Amino acid sequence: MKLKKLAHLITLIGVVAPAVAQEVQTQGPIQRVEITGSSIKRIAKEGALPVEIISRKQLEQQGIVTAEQLISTLNVNGTGSDNLASNSDVTSGAQRGNNGASSANLRGQGADSTLVLLNGRRIATHGMKGSAVDLNSIPMAAVERVEVLKDGASSIYGTDAIGGVINFITRKDYSGLEAQVFDDKTQHGGANIARLSVTGGWGDLDTQGFNLLVAGSHSDNKSLRGNQRDFVNTFQPDRGVSVDTRGAPFANIFATTVGPSLLSKTGTGPTLPGGTQQFSGISLLNLPGGKGCDSIDGMGPYDAKLWDTPSAAYGCAWDTGRAAVLQQPVKNDNGLARATFKAGEHHLFAELVGSRVKVMKSFSPNQISPGASTFPASSFYPSTGAAYNTVYNALVKVFPSIADNYGLPIAYRWRCMECGNREIETETKASRVLVGADGPVTLGSLGTFDYRVGLSRAQSESQSILGNGYNYTAPLAAALGSGKINPFLMPGEKQTQEALDLIASTSAKGVVLYGGKTIMTELDAALSGEVYKLPAGAVMAAVGTDLRREEYKFNGDMRNLTDRRAILNAPFDDVNALEKVHRDIRAVYFEVLVPVIKDLEVTIAGRQDHYSGFGNTFNPKISFRYQPIPSLMFRGSYNTSFRAPSFNQLFNGITESPYVGKDLVDPSKCPTLKVDSTKAGCESITPNYITGGKPNLGPETAKQANLGVVWEPNNRFSANADLWEIRKEDTIDSFNLATMLANYNLFKDSFQRDSLGNLVVIDQRWINAGERITRGLELGARTNGKLGEGTWTAGIDGSRMLEKKSRATKNAPFGPSEIGQFVFTGDLGLKWKHTAYVTYKQGDWTGLLQNIYRSGYKDQVLPGVASGLVKPANYNPDVKAYSIFNASVSYTGIKNITLTGGIKNLFDTNPPFAVTYDSNTGAGSSWEPRVADPRGRSFTLTANYKFF
Repeated sequence: MKLKKLAHLITLIGVVAPAVAQEVQTQGPIQRVEITGSSIKRIAKEGALPVEIISRKQLEQQGIVTAEQLISTLNVNGTGSDNLASNSDVTSGAQRGNNGASSANLRGQGADSTLVLLNGRRIATHGMKGSAVDLNSIPMAAVERVEVLKDGASSIYGTDAIGGVINFITRKDYSGLEAQVFDDKTQHGGANIARLSVTGGWGDLDTQGFNLLVAGSHSDNKSLRGNQRDFVNTFQPDRGVSVDTRGAPFANIFATTVGPSLLSKTGTGPTLPGGTQQFSGISLLNLPGGKGCDSIDGMGPYDAKLWDTPSAAYGCAWDTGRAAVLQQPVKNDNGLARATFKAGEHHLFAELVGSRVKVMKSFSPNQISPGASTFPASSFYPSTGAAYNTVYNALVKVFPSIADNYGLPIAYRWRCMECGNREIETETKASRVLVGADGPVTLGSLGTFDYRVGLSRAQSESQSILGNGYNYTAPLAAALGSGKINPFLMPGEKQTQEALDLIASTSAKGVVLYGGKTIMTELDAALSGEVYKLPAGAVMAAVGTDLRREEYKFNGDMRNLTDRRAILNAPFDDVNALEKVHRDIRAVYFEVLVPVIKDLEVTIAGRQDHYSGFGNTFNPKISFRYQPIPSLMFRGSYNTSFRAPSFNQLFNGITESPYVGKDLVDPSKCPTLKVDSTKAGCESITPNYITGGKPNLGPETAKQANLGVVWEPNNRFSANADLWEIRKEDTIDSFNLATMLANYNLFKDSFQRDSLGNLVVIDQRWINAGERITRGLELGARTNGKLGEGTWTAGIDGSRMLEKKSRATKNAPFGPSEIGQFVFTGDLGLKWKHTAYVTYKQGDWTGLLQNIYRSGYKDQVLPGVASGLVKPANYNPDVKAYSIFNASVSYTGIKNITLTGGIKNLFDTNPPFAVTYDSNTGAGSSWEPRVADPRGRSFTLTANYKFF
């Protein structure tokens, strides 16, 4: 009965996973263990922090084999651009570093503000990004459980632990040999997942004094293309969305200032007879009497009203979202080897973890547009081309004013389908070598304490290589100018073999785009135990130190300087190339648990970090646990946390460029911000502007609090609630010029002047300026009982966002609430998320029914709708909630075999429609990859066989 009561007490303090009630051992002694978020060993029920534990069995029941899949089911995880689906199309800025990476984002604080540990210690951040751990590197086949601390923890762990901590804990004392096969097949094809893993262990620590553990796995996640799912359809103008590109397989004809062309000698588009509207981006298919844009697969009329672009009324668009890969294909090899030896009461161990991850990003073929530096007039379609007269005759019928332009080449925008989808293959190799020891040590009259010491070296190296779809710009331009490649192929027509050979000859496949490497060397040690006896119990304390060096290297174009030919739209990042940079961190920390009275304990902790860059930062934490009666417990904490600036933010290359436009004025002298030479101070100016890293950046800081209550009136029911708030300050941001001009008083320091007061430089580099407030409520309830010969459990855990707002600087007012509002990048603040479940166990059978729910939000609004220019017939300003059900059944009735079969997305629910268009800010066309899973219904089977 005591052990049964212990099981309920563990449930009481919230350390049982919300998805499925966790199994509790019914035999063996109770031992003190180290729980994530504390360095003091204690019985699990004694903890005061909200820690969620997910067991290996739970992962198998839910058909979860990757860390990314696990994170997506956690209500406490934010809804950000951190998964592979959100980075599957064209991206720019910081998101480019996400190539091949998937990250965690607890409480919506960002991937770089969430600490990921492996067996309680740090691992290297992603080699490309350099600021967050890639979840693909976690050896999930060897994971025994996952602990999720939903609270700040810089007082113990240092940087990054603002949103919380995720600790992946692997098996350590396993004896036997087992193999597991997992298969997950979608009903509609694409995105299938398969994994094979083998785990072997030899030796028993207690009886033989040693244990050797080896685990390895290979997983293969297949790609899912947009055209494999019907809900991907960006041509839905009646609902408020259409494609914003005239880079189409049948070229649109443009007027351009690059040079005289058929549509215009001056760059000014033609007008209809008697009209005033100038047109550009014209498709023959969309002219009166044309075959229609939709006569070619994936094309449709460009919606000039939705995008408020009247000049595009005769254009055709192409659905780039259907060409994208919604789920990037991932091949993952992971391995772990661990040797543990027992010497008396001491454990000595050595551990090696390694992974190799290959991700193939694939998205829409390149579009070719006239441009002075890329496709000059010499690349326009010449009058000798086979389609020239057809184009000329069709245009003249509608725009007779261009009749005299016959013979001029045609400027156009064209989607080069024959070039193929753009592909970027990223390979990441990660590893960690760790040696350490733990056990008891007697310090004279002070008594006996538990010690822990470890030395590790971890690294992650990534490299992105161009695949198909990228072409050398100059050779491609010359090939186009020959007239042998026809961008005006009518439905059913194909390029000649000569044209295909010309395109193939310009391929840049195999060129290294960029790469990066992170290295972390760490020595850590901790000592914990009882230090004093009080009437209410023993005072527990821990002290520790953490010494580490972090290194980072990023390379851009690795070709010889003499052979760096331009490649069309290849996102090289040469300006940010870094030779190896590093920083050293020295930290000491303490933790003291004081039993104030019998039912009240208070824990005080603090950590001092010294960075070789910005100096010292001290972060304290105080928490309490109060249980006045056995059925009721209160818990709470207050702490400060920090995030050190990333290497990119500190050391990215600095670029000083002249402002080349004629529309800029000095905001301190011209309040209208409009050029007007007749007004003093409103003359056009052309200062330089600076972008890049800033070595004197300080850390982002946070103040946060958590207050919770747990109630268990009997062993059949328990409930919990935690109210939390995070105030993040000194956030590291960069701002575009328009924002800085409009808020000049807030950014005065970034406008540098000469001795005469003239504006000479605008500094757009990163600054510690902003502030964000996030507040939420986490709720949970669970119950259990008997039914027939079996037992059932049921529960729900939810997360309610109460406040989410931000401001650019501390002097600015806070912006409007971001809860339930669309944002282009970053975290989408959903008001409510929950996971509910019912399980039933009878004999050798266990069943699970699970519901995952994500609330709706206010949708993106395209310009034409926002201005009132168009009112779509079926427009709905709200995105519907996303709710799916999963089911599984496990059977253990065959000796040495465990079988688990399941159905994910039981009712085959599609992602809700959203006015989303894939662009440089992210991915998704008519659906939101930050919220929903595009795979649809799938069927899973796990077979685990124990050889001995």
